[in-house]
Amino acid sequence: AAAMALMGESLSARGLQLSEDIMKTDQALREINDNILSFDEDLYYFKIMGLPSSSEPWGWQVNGHHLLISYFVLGDQVVLSPAFLGAEPARIVSGKYAGTEILQHEQDQGLAMMRSLSDSQRESARLATSKNHNNNRGEANNDNLVLDFEGVPASRFSATQKNQLLELIELFVGNLREGHARIRMEEVAEHLDNTWFAWVGETADDAVFYYRIHSPVVLIEFDHERRVAPFRSREPSRDHIHAVLRTPNGNDYGKDLLRQHYEHHHNGTSHTH
Repeated sequence: AAAMALMGESLSARGLQLSEDIMKTDQALREINDNILSFDEDLYYFKIMGLPSSSEPWGWQVNGHHLLISYFVLGDQVVLSPAFLGAEPARIVSGKYAGTEILQHEQDQGLAMMRSLSDSQRESARLATSKNHNNNRGEANNDNLVLDFEGVPASRFSATQKNQLLELIELFVGNLREGHARIRMEEVAEHLDNTWFAWVGETADDAVFYYRIHSPVVLIEFDHERRVAPFRSREPSRDHIHAVLRTPNGNDYGKDLLRQHYEHHHNGTSHTH
């Protein structure tokens, strides 16, 4: 209860609800798989790094199947990344949590973004028409990923398209507590013309796809993945979703803020927390 309360203070109501709903999908996986013990809504781990402080760095992390949130705090500055959000099933149709849906707005607004592009913009954005494997690049074990910009830059977007892209980004950034999310979105907006939108797959109503939003200050990936449970499939499915939120250029886990803090307040002395 204390862990969930801290998450509630750190995240927006939407972010907290998404975290809780992802845990529910793990309960659904347990039910689908004959109560196998490797899935469970309580099989998540919570840790605190450092001691909560108004002046010294600290943070918390929740980690489990389809959910990783890393939350760094330094004074009034926070970093929520890397974050990994996922679900299988993405829409629970039976059992204890029937009716729960995960990442559907991120899916639908991503598709709407791609459909809003002109033919030439769409041609630039599309990295591949065929979506036949998992495409996320920034998942586990990919810290310090070097990733080139690909797709179409938002500098080629109309004002309406730019606003639509910002609304799509806010679906991910808005999992932060409102005040911090607003500051983060201001930073995203400053780099909007150097923000790139990339796509893999088709654009039909039932299409499976991957999209990436990448700028100097934000990396977002959304991917329809191959089915794993209750059966394995070589074809990506709308029922298995992975999404990633990262901060490029060294500030995942708040590492760049941490470096600056020690340089300015501890005379460059190495500290371990």
